[in-house]
Amino acid sequence: MMDMALDALSWISITAGLFFMLVGTLGVLRMPDVYTRLHAAGMTDTMGAGFLILGMLFQTIEAIAHGESAWWFILIRLVLIYLFLLFTSPIATHALARAGLAGGLKPWSAPGGDEE
Repeated sequence: MMDMALDALSWISITAGLFFMLVGTLGVLRMPDVYTRLHAAGMTDTMGAGFLILGMLFQTIEAIAHGESAWWFILIRLVLIYLFLLFTSPIATHALARAGLAGGLKPWSAPGGDEE
């Protein structure tokens, strides 16, 4: 029974990760300027990769539950990969946005919108 629950949780997480990756990719392709594209790319990294790694974690936990002790190393590596992504993705996005502002790249504004 636990195997079926872990499999279901794993596939739900992997499907959610795939959904966020696809939506983020569409956002990068369709957004009008660099700053909105950076937002779409940042969400893709954080949410999409996070759910994909969570799905892999559930699969690893299932293997550990069957008594396979070598899977602990994979579990630890997956957690470290997610922590690395969690810290580096927002920092890289912020650095790119600041570089764009420093380079004089203006944010997009809607036509006919309020101009200051």
